[in-house]
Amino acid sequence: MPATDYQGSFGRSLLSLRRDQVDSTGAHEPTSMEVELDSFQRQVTERFVDLTVSGSDEILSLEWIGKLLDAFLCCQEEFRAIIVNHRSQLQKPQMDRLIADYFERSVKALDVCNAIRDGIEQIRQWQKLIEIVTCALDTGAGVSVQRLLGEGQFRRAKKALIDLAIGMLDEKESSGSALAHRNRSFGRNKDNHHRSMGHFRSLSWSVSRSWSAARQLQAIGNNLVTPRASDIMATNGLAVPVYTMTSILLFVMWVLVAAIPCQDRGLQVHFYVPRHFQWAAPVMLLHDRILEESKKRDRKNACGLLREIHHIERSSRLVGELADSVHFPLTEEEEVEVKHRVQELVQVYEALKQGLDPFERKVREVFHRIVRSRTEGLDSLGRVSE
Repeated sequence: MPATDYQGSFGRSLLSLRRDQVDSTGAHEPTSMEVELDSFQRQVTERFVDLTVSGSDEILSLEWIGKLLDAFLCCQEEFRAIIVNHRSQLQKPQMDRLIADYFERSVKALDVCNAIRDGIEQIRQWQKLIEIVTCALDTGAGVSVQRLLGEGQFRRAKKALIDLAIGMLDEKESSGSALAHRNRSFGRNKDNHHRSMGHFRSLSWSVSRSWSAARQLQAIGNNLVTPRASDIMATNGLAVPVYTMTSILLFVMWVLVAAIPCQDRGLQVHFYVPRHFQWAAPVMLLHDRILEESKKRDRKNACGLLREIHHIERSSRLVGELADSVHFPLTEEEEVEVKHRVQELVQVYEALKQGLDPFERKVREVFHRIVRSRTEGLDSLGRVSE
């Protein structure tokens, strides 16, 4: 739809659109509802502007995505308040269709949260393998590497690194090369590892094997249409927060799929917000930065764009290359290099140890907040929630 069809809907804010309909001889005092809806747009804008100031070393980290989820939860709560405050408006023909459509899209977002939970458990398995490597190659303070590290310790570390590399292969790349290495890693313990992984998945919200993150994102964004000026006026402005919240929902789920390993990841979802929305600039800036990150040479085939995943890949690869090149007994130079590379892996391990649990709690909260909002909204429409 051409921008001219809805020009002024929020480029000049809902208040200015209302003023255009008032006789030029009369004055228009903004209603409390208009002020409320404009405030929602500004608050969404401010929260996403805050996210754009992060540097390239922060964006897509566990901490940054946690902040994104916090922003979403705040937007969701404010949107929920709007729905509750204007419950009577939801019964009107055009509005009931719009809000019901939003709740249907939000159900699809719940499946994304389920898949992300599985991805978090997968990262925890990698964390355990990193711990094996660091324990095998840990020298302790003030103790000679030569007296502690021998071929057995390096062999154990290399087996864990091979298993880690297999686990981190992108799903589309893993069917061939990974199988060639499976018998080399962990031996009989490998069966225990798979049983453990199955146990974790049974405790999660696991999605079916045929589920596709890419298709789910497309379903959330399918036929998402920018409201026209006539739509805004017919719904007393409520079409705009519904469109805003739907767009934010799609964007946040897209970021989660981009960052965290999940089935059939895909970022080729059409996402565009017209510039006349106040929050369009920061959201589109973040979208473009993430797309650029995905196009980097060392990120194209990654199983997730999460900053910590990138650190795992880099640090484990360097340790693996070092483990393949050392000779026994270790030289003084090799001692220093081993200590340095192991310390990098320790830092990755600690980052996961500190960050994964809070991140998972936020994903859970997003899941439950969406459920609660949908239940309340459907009740407001006089329907029985599913």
